[in-house]
Amino acid sequence: MTSPWVFGIDIGGSGSRAALSDGTRTLTLTGERAHVAASGSSIPHDAAELLRVAAGRWPAEWAGLAAVGIGATGASTLIDDPAAVVATLAAMNPNARLALATDAVTTHLGALAGAGGAIVAVGTGSIGFATDFADNWRRVDGWGHLLGDRGAGAWIGIEGLRAAIRAHDGVDASGARLLLAAEESFGDPLAWPAQLYTRHDRAGVLAGFAPAVAAAAREGDPAARRIVREAGCHVAETLAAASVTGIPPVASTSGGVFAAGGDFAEAFSARFRELRPDVDLRPAAGTSLDGALHLARMLLAEHPITTRAHHLWTSQN
Repeated sequence: MTSPWVFGIDIGGSGSRAALSDGTRTLTLTGERAHVAASGSSIPHDAAELLRVAAGRWPAEWAGLAAVGIGATGASTLIDDPAAVVATLAAMNPNARLALATDAVTTHLGALAGAGGAIVAVGTGSIGFATDFADNWRRVDGWGHLLGDRGAGAWIGIEGLRAAIRAHDGVDASGARLLLAAEESFGDPLAWPAQLYTRHDRAGVLAGFAPAVAAAAREGDPAARRIVREAGCHVAETLAAASVTGIPPVASTSGGVFAAGGDFAEAFSARFRELRPDVDLRPAAGTSLDGALHLARMLLAEHPITTRAHHLWTSQN
């Protein structure tokens, strides 16, 4: 049995994805990764572009669109007026309700299938989020690669490059393997500052080096193993800090960094069990894109989800 058409968008530092679904069929497309420049975050533009592409590609289905759910990294910290962005995007299809949420909300909805609990999402960035979808809403980290995102892909990439620079400078030879890997990716170290400091998508570029660090760790490189294990501990501490009183003692994880397994996963599991042995840690039921579709459907419920400051903003259709 089909349901009304809903559209979900997931915007992150490594790329964006969208899906149009009626519960039976799902149509997908991809877009650009989010970036931040002097003019602000690209999130509003990225979301609008995906809406335009979908409307042009699937006009018949789009005519029946009932709701749009958008999850975006930095929605609460990099957009000056999220409510205004919602109004602008909603105007692109006045017949559909629309919600914009932090990516932590949509990741939570996907990982725990709409149930209460805590999650940590680790991709380019890292954020912990917990809610019972009533009175308790808590966020931990998600501050971006300059202030936080502890243990995320960008963090691992930065630490790998720092170890490489120390080896290049003759301060600590343990990063010699990472120096070779970094030179393969970025060339001569003298060129790294110009390549990295001037990039508006720097977080994504840094995260792009994380797989090289993870590969070195799997092959036993001590500097890389230290970085990856420290990343796992940081992420466990983020999830533990999100799992506060009032939140159901259930948790899950999401994001590409977990797929690396190995030292990261082992360090994460050990540290989280140490900090919160009372919490039931479960595999993710779905992805953040699944969560964006779930958010769209929540706008159509008998008692639809409403704006929650700093986490979620909805249109007033």
